[in-house]
Amino acid sequence: MHNLAWMKSKLRRIATESAELPGLRALAKPLYRRMFSRPYVHGNAYFGAFDTRAQALAAAPEMPTSYNQPASGGMYLDRHDTIRVSDYPVVHWLSRLLADGRHRIFDLGGHIGVTYYGFRRYLTYPQTLQWCVHDVPVVIDAGRAWAEQYDPDRLLRFAEEPDAASGHDVLISCGALQYLDYTLPELLSRLESPPPHVLVNLTPLHPSQGYVTLQNIGKAVLPYRVMSKPELIEAMAKLGYEVADQWQSKERFLKVPFEPDCTIDHYSGFYFKRA
Repeated sequence: MHNLAWMKSKLRRIATESAELPGLRALAKPLYRRMFSRPYVHGNAYFGAFDTRAQALAAAPEMPTSYNQPASGGMYLDRHDTIRVSDYPVVHWLSRLLADGRHRIFDLGGHIGVTYYGFRRYLTYPQTLQWCVHDVPVVIDAGRAWAEQYDPDRLLRFAEEPDAASGHDVLISCGALQYLDYTLPELLSRLESPPPHVLVNLTPLHPSQGYVTLQNIGKAVLPYRVMSKPELIEAMAKLGYEVADQWQSKERFLKVPFEPDCTIDHYSGFYFKRA
């Protein structure tokens, strides 16, 4: 069964890449659109480039378009005791911030707390740590249930609203900004006391243009926001944040079939510090 699934995935990739050859595009794009509209078992698939989330949602197939569903709470459980190569810059900066007494952490889109659990193998968490996760309601419920067994120190909390980030020392977001219906600068601009330190990782940023595509994750088709890198840096600068560090995550890339101008060969990470 595994070999069959692998072969289907391989054939799908070959067919998609071949379909972008001149002369075949007009015939292949409708076929890919129909294929995209089905649940995917392995990996993610992308379709379309739109100016807004509303336009992307209007083009979505008849599948759930929200992450807030029961199956979401069981995703990424394999990551609760490990980290990725691209996480090391975040671990580095967070270790320095913790040593500096920055113990109030807000984890935006942090699922059940996968970053909290994964990082604790590499960091010494102080007993004064307050790590607060915001995610969709179904995932928050799963996170609280998971914490009953796997967070004996009871340092992990959950918040239903993203505005709960106000008053925290550090905001972290690892691979979640692209799914939100608001941008990071939009959130920070409305907080009464925005965190002075912001660590973002695994974020798709295009060198020159922003767009929204659709991502099929198997259980749902979700709007997937890609900001331009200059746009994000400029918006953060207007809020008083400067780039203290930035890095590339080569383990992730984005290719939207039939949209060659939307290709991204790496994802991005930043440490923004408010002056």
